[in-house]
Amino acid sequence: MLDRSGETPIRVFESGAILVHLAEKFGEFLPTAPEARAECLSWLFWQMGSAPYLGGGFGHFYAYAPTKMEYPINRFAMETKRQLDVLDRRLAESEYLAGPDYTIADIAVWPWYGGMILGWMYGAAEFLDVQSYKNVLRWAEQIHARPAVKRGRMVNRMQGDLSSQLRERHVASDFETKTQDKLEAQA
Repeated sequence: MLDRSGETPIRVFESGAILVHLAEKFGEFLPTAPEARAECLSWLFWQMGSAPYLGGGFGHFYAYAPTKMEYPINRFAMETKRQLDVLDRRLAESEYLAGPDYTIADIAVWPWYGGMILGWMYGAAEFLDVQSYKNVLRWAEQIHARPAVKRGRMVNRMQGDLSSQLRERHVASDFETKTQDKLEAQA
């Protein structure tokens, strides 16, 4: 990402760094108190270090590998379930990952584990017994209900009902006027 809003453009790459940059720039979703900030960043980096490899590895071997191999599917499933258990235990004691408030930690973790627990990834929800992670399920549903998350899921959607997809977003009003269904109605 190239942030051109200041006098000198700032190049930021990697999703965790982008989230921190934007949170600090706008003063949102990243606590400033040292203890709360440390908790938030710890969960953010937990996701950065685990979800792409474990969840991605599971998804690859479970859904996309040209040959189904039992050992890697089971190995990555076991590690993914271990990660879901870590999340479930944390969310048993806290509404959100970093405490009582929604933060960039939730923003980073939700697309990986929230989508998985809601059954959107790889058709593997039953295989992983995601319904047994009650606290993660509560958290995933709570975040999914946020209006900004609903809008975000409309942009460049790859699957499901594409009629309300927003292919490009330039201004906030695009959500009201330029989704696929509205463009087709105008044609």
